[in-house]
Amino acid sequence: MSIHLKFILPFALLAFWSCQEKNQSVPTVNWSNYQGDAGSNQSSPLQQINKQNVKNLKVAWTYQSGDADSLNRSQIQCNPLIVDGILYGTNPKLKLFALDASNGKELWTFDPFDGGYNMYGMGVNRGLTYWSDQEQKRIYFCAGTFIHAIDASTGHLVKTFGDGGRVDIHTGLGERAQKDFVVANSPGVIYKDFYIVGTRVSEAMDAAPGYIRAFNIHTGKLEWVFHTIPQPGEFGYETWPENAWKEMGGANGWSGMSVDHD
Repeated sequence: MSIHLKFILPFALLAFWSCQEKNQSVPTVNWSNYQGDAGSNQSSPLQQINKQNVKNLKVAWTYQSGDADSLNRSQIQCNPLIVDGILYGTNPKLKLFALDASNGKELWTFDPFDGGYNMYGMGVNRGLTYWSDQEQKRIYFCAGTFIHAIDASTGHLVKTFGDGGRVDIHTGLGERAQKDFVVANSPGVIYKDFYIVGTRVSEAMDAAPGYIRAFNIHTGKLEWVFHTIPQPGEFGYETWPENAWKEMGGANGWSGMSVDHD
């Protein structure tokens, strides 16, 4: 007997039953950054739901993302984004999806593993990065050992970014780290034309270095590297053992970042 398990999306499922007319227009408030805003303040300006009326919430819709399993590996840690009425998230196998936030209708999905399943990083993704200008809308997210750039309107890879739409997360970490465990469970941040990202690395002695890197949001080109283990001539170098930058790893920014755009 086969067992088919489905994951039910645990967010965007509640509706407030108020005395407002059904056709009354409600302004849209975006949640376009991981944890709410560039400062990661985890706070929403919405006030319609409060401690007095939260007991009146009802299920508005559910979305079955699929891809759960029975081996205790299924999880959804993704803090979803909502931009202009579209909800973006990932499922237990890190497939990216876009939904109509008003009714849960699936608009598109993107499978970073093309039908396979990569347990590299234990299937963990904490969130996504949204970027737009007057012509384009993109979602950047990490799955496996790659940063992916996705057209937010179609769910297709942005072929002009990196190698056909993705960049190896090992880029800029040095030759010795190319085969080491390196993932990015927390989403990167955007400042000007830079996609800035930290990493999760092994906690063993042979860990890859946890450098902070910036990639060009248009081309995927590596723009700069901040050495968290300073190299000769860099600030703080003298506070480390002489060859630490050659022999040590870790010192990584795995939990995400905030940005001061001012």
